[in-house]
Amino acid sequence: MTSPWKPAKKQAKARKRIGTLRYALLAAAGLSAATSASAENPQAEQTAPNILVIVLDDVGYSDIGSFGSEIATPAIDAIAADGLRYNRFDTKAVCTPTRAALLTGRNPQTVRMADLPAQKVDPNDLTRDRGELAHNAQLLPQVLHSAGYATHGFGKWHLAPEDEDGSEGHNASWPLQRGFDDFYGFYLGWTDQYHPDLIEGNKRLPTPDREGYHFSEDITNRAIAALTPKPDQPRKPQFVYLAYGAGHAPIQVPRPYIEAYAGQYDRGWDRLRIDRLKRMKQMHIVPADTALPPRYPGDRAWSELSEKEKKVYARFMEVYAGFITHTDEQIGRIVHHLKATGQYENTVILIMSDNGAASEGGQKGSFEKMYRPNTLSPAEMLARIDELGTNKTQSEYQRPWAMAGVTPFRRYKLWPQLGGVRTPMIVSWPEEIEDAGAIRHQYVDVIDLAPTLVDLAGTRFPEEVDGRKEIPVAGKSIRATLMSGDAPPARDTQYFEMRGNRAITQGKWRDYAIHKRDDDFANDEWHLYNTETDFAEAHDLAETYPEKLEEMKRLWWEEARKYSTPALAEAPKIFRYREMFDDTAKPPVHHAPAEEKNPE
Repeated sequence: MTSPWKPAKKQAKARKRIGTLRYALLAAAGLSAATSASAENPQAEQTAPNILVIVLDDVGYSDIGSFGSEIATPAIDAIAADGLRYNRFDTKAVCTPTRAALLTGRNPQTVRMADLPAQKVDPNDLTRDRGELAHNAQLLPQVLHSAGYATHGFGKWHLAPEDEDGSEGHNASWPLQRGFDDFYGFYLGWTDQYHPDLIEGNKRLPTPDREGYHFSEDITNRAIAALTPKPDQPRKPQFVYLAYGAGHAPIQVPRPYIEAYAGQYDRGWDRLRIDRLKRMKQMHIVPADTALPPRYPGDRAWSELSEKEKKVYARFMEVYAGFITHTDEQIGRIVHHLKATGQYENTVILIMSDNGAASEGGQKGSFEKMYRPNTLSPAEMLARIDELGTNKTQSEYQRPWAMAGVTPFRRYKLWPQLGGVRTPMIVSWPEEIEDAGAIRHQYVDVIDLAPTLVDLAGTRFPEEVDGRKEIPVAGKSIRATLMSGDAPPARDTQYFEMRGNRAITQGKWRDYAIHKRDDDFANDEWHLYNTETDFAEAHDLAETYPEKLEEMKRLWWEEARKYSTPALAEAPKIFRYREMFDDTAKPPVHHAPAEEKNPE
């Protein structure tokens, strides 16, 4: 793939080298580019790139065209053709911790957002499970605002305690108090796409109730407005955080987008995994020798379904695919606007998903309401099949579709296997990226993105704000990998922890353990993989290399103690949807959390 914009880059690059040199001199002198930009170089704002961060929700590794999907995503694919695809990008396996890491550059445990936001904050809780972002950790929009950017947020927030209502004194974690000039979207983890629960600024809004409304289109309109130059004012670089509700359930999209996929998923989820892997190999997203792990235990084979089940379940996936294509169309509208206004070349566009494909629907899927058992029979769902995707249902597809969504990996959202943490990531900056369309194989963690974006903006995270020491940033800028496929990765090691499940990555090695609720952590079984020769974690090497396994386990404890207090704990028992993530889970035994016998 080649970029049609390459011939126009030479003059722009010459201008950029001046800014890069200035940044290097400031760094050598120990100065902050953010605090000195206006004083030393009033023209800095004229050349700084716009930054557009697009976050998709619950979209799996293979769910977009440029990562091997049959789902039509021409706008995203065109951005990839003008930019870079990273095939080793890891998240925190669920929405809130990933977004906390994305916007702070720190591990979510360090900024007290190890899991979902708290229902109500305990002021005496200063641990990783407080459920409220630490206030001595500036967010990406705060840093960019200090560097002269206008900052706009649209879409999903889900980074504030649920009891904050937006009123003065009860909005410390709302977007406007965390660096955004304006925010329009929803506050919790999901919302109805036709009748969303909206906030704007520090106020709650009435629920839209008009024919033809769709939330994705609404926030796209607002993003376009924010990215519209004001002819009577000097240029000001824009930061837009655009967090779509798609493809998180409820999967809702106008009928034409569903009909475009009629019959395409009649082949079922098992065949879909095989077809996607073949395409991924052809486009070199995964190595040619990548093996496909078996279907996850407990997930039904497509061949075992009744004809009624096959017809109904295929429609669920048609709705999901249409939902993704509709979202892609909105992204295409933004790109068209950027090109029409002459801003595209100097806009950094980052596209990512917050975690792997979602498994909450279990084997039957959700039909009428989210996070509630589906009591309808296949025949009853078939009789109402035309309601899927409309405002009459809040549906979620069946869990095995999620396994197809994370091809070629195993398991899905929440879990430490690569199906939970690894997602597509695309970065485009036509004015600077030389080898447009390339695939980057360097390892990247979501904590690296905020440091990268402030680096590209010519600034950095502060170490102190108003005399208050900031939590150190753990992420590292991947700018060098944007400029060269031969650049070394910014990091070699990264740990993971979510509800007692653990993982550690170091170079080619990856180690993970699944934790049984309220069991002794010492009983957790660890699995070891060489991801250099086994991209999909298909072959467990724990018994083959026991010494390496123990070394990696010790490394996990070293990293966890650096970034988490305590290093390991049971998930908060208030988590309301736990069983929805794994339909084999049993109700927890309620006793005090066990502590692992640390392998000192």
